[in-house]
Amino acid sequence: MSEPKSDPRSVPEAVPADDPRLSALASLIAIVDRLRAPDGCPWDLEQTEASMAPYAVEEAHELAEAIAESSAEAAASEAGDCLTVLMLICRIAEQSERFDLGAAARSATEKLVRRHPHVFGTATAGSAGEVLESWEDIKRRERADAKEDTSALAGVPKGLSSLHRASRVCQKAVAAGFHWEDARGALGKVEEELEELIEVLPEASLKSSARPQLDPEVRERVEHELGDLLMASAFLGGYLQLDPEAMCRSALGRFEARFRNMEGQFDGPLNERSLAEMMAAWVRAKAELGGQE
Repeated sequence: MSEPKSDPRSVPEAVPADDPRLSALASLIAIVDRLRAPDGCPWDLEQTEASMAPYAVEEAHELAEAIAESSAEAAASEAGDCLTVLMLICRIAEQSERFDLGAAARSATEKLVRRHPHVFGTATAGSAGEVLESWEDIKRRERADAKEDTSALAGVPKGLSSLHRASRVCQKAVAAGFHWEDARGALGKVEEELEELIEVLPEASLKSSARPQLDPEVRERVEHELGDLLMASAFLGGYLQLDPEAMCRSALGRFEARFRNMEGQFDGPLNERSLAEMMAAWVRAKAELGGQE
């Protein structure tokens, strides 16, 4: 008689004890515990949850950079650094009798199961968009039960970079149903914001060879419209499923590489060269380094 098949929608059993991933994690836990032992590392012993929080952000950024560079070895190393910081935070919290790694893992497990009813329940989801809508709806209900902020935009950390935060806010607004029919609407908003910026920019400031000194009222209007343009551009990226933070980082990387190449074409400071000379060198830099305009 054949064994009954397990329900594919049930929560899976824990991985076997001989899973090599568990062995590696167990070793890392032991290292972290040793570092926080009374005779462990003086630096690690001085740390608190609050002091370690910035390292979590820093390591996450380094992991993102390694992934963008498509280096498996670097990504694995940076992912390990992220794990180390998180385990240290959990160990510190455990020693303060607040929570431990087990509590964090259980919370994550319960949350993943609860927010994936299309995998572990009877709900259905035919696309990533439907999954996102369901995820945000479940989070709203969780916040309502906890008597927390129930806005569709709740839950986006204010500490994120502005471009990253704009991307997340856009995702949440779209998931809530507040969105253009297609990307043309988002592009139209960029064009509209650009026109409004042009309207408030004094012609004299555009023609000035020096940095223009704007009147306080004009400056405020320019900041407002330029901010709207930047946000609209970030939102357009969201509609095109492109990450504005990654795109800006990539653009900065191209600029820096071309600028350094241009610098290398001259002897002496750049300010001794004319704009025409520098632009010609810039064109040569782009041709040498390749890539899009």
